[in-house]
Amino acid sequence: MTQTGIQPTNATEVVIVGAGPYGLSIAACLSGLSIPFRIFGDPMSAWSKQMPQGMKLKSEGFASSLADPNDEFTLAEYCRREGLPYQDTALPVPLGTFVSYGLAFQKKFVPKLENKKVVSIRTRPVGFELQLEDGEIFFARCVVMAIGITQFAQVPAVLSDLPTHLVSHSCVHSDLHGFKGRRVAVVGAGASALDLAALLHRAGALVEVIARGPKIRFHNPPKPRSLTERTLSPTTGIGLGMDFLFYVKAPHIFRLLPEKLRLDRMRKTLGPAPGWFVRDEVVGKVPLRLNTNISKAFVENDCANLQLNDGQTSQTAAFDHVIAATGYRVDLERLAMLNPELRTKIRLTDKSPLLSAHFETSVPGLYFVGVAAANTFGPVMRFAYGARFTARRLSKHLAKVAQKSLLRDGQTSKVRVSEQG
Repeated sequence: MTQTGIQPTNATEVVIVGAGPYGLSIAACLSGLSIPFRIFGDPMSAWSKQMPQGMKLKSEGFASSLADPNDEFTLAEYCRREGLPYQDTALPVPLGTFVSYGLAFQKKFVPKLENKKVVSIRTRPVGFELQLEDGEIFFARCVVMAIGITQFAQVPAVLSDLPTHLVSHSCVHSDLHGFKGRRVAVVGAGASALDLAALLHRAGALVEVIARGPKIRFHNPPKPRSLTERTLSPTTGIGLGMDFLFYVKAPHIFRLLPEKLRLDRMRKTLGPAPGWFVRDEVVGKVPLRLNTNISKAFVENDCANLQLNDGQTSQTAAFDHVIAATGYRVDLERLAMLNPELRTKIRLTDKSPLLSAHFETSVPGLYFVGVAAANTFGPVMRFAYGARFTARRLSKHLAKVAQKSLLRDGQTSKVRVSEQG
């Protein structure tokens, strides 16, 4: 590395920013290929600290594993070892089980994870300069952004003028017991909204759901399927049907579709749909204001007052708190850790990075994975299920990059390029 001006005492080949399912899976696969790397983040924190305790995953058990080099430590294997209930399908995975599995995965495959925050990334003549929250500055030839979704939470503009003690996004709520006895509006019609509504009701809150659509589209409960049904509408890790089979089997082909078609598929695929197991916890128990728009939000008597319109009548309802379970939208402008000059060099596709076949942005050596890669590689990137494809493909690519770099620097290569996955 000395020929490039990067000093080996404070440099590494690859840095991974983020320690959720994607970051941990990539780190595990890089380790299996003996690629030097550092990984930063609070392991599984988005799941353990930014999702409500007591919820269950909408993804089936078989679709909720992280990726290790030999596929030896699946969620099924973890549950078998720990004596926890598990089925590939039809038995919802508790959030706590998934988090404990992710932490066990981290300890087994990524023991050198550094629970620190990266605050700055900027380009250098070769590679990148990174700074941590503790002031450490170091260099990397490649940076993998595995930052998850929570930085991209979006709150409807109509609610944006309410003070923060009266409105929040669903991603900031883990412990809901503080809402006991309080009037809470949950805005949204998807899994996050209905999961929250069910858990808030269970915690003793006076909760209502406000949704623009005319109905809540709960998933259908699993049932035995005929051979014809399984053939014509195959089961995949993200849904049933030939379209979903294409999304999970061929993200690299999805990437080759025209941009307009890719973005259209992303908008229309996998809309708001709570899990089947939540229906009985909300229907008949939690008021559902459907086909209702919020036309105005204002503060009165230290409450959030929402002016609601269902197309026929308009009324104002007061709440102690409003939770916007209104999803996420990737926007690189919101990533303050990326130096502004660096952000301007990244080509975009609808505010997401436009990526190469190996997840690389238009800035050489900078990669994005997970939801930030969805506009390029398709809907599977919204799910933990996409981590295996990503980790396999990206680690093999980075192994080749590292091999070339070490040879160019005159070092003996220890990188093992395998035919994983």
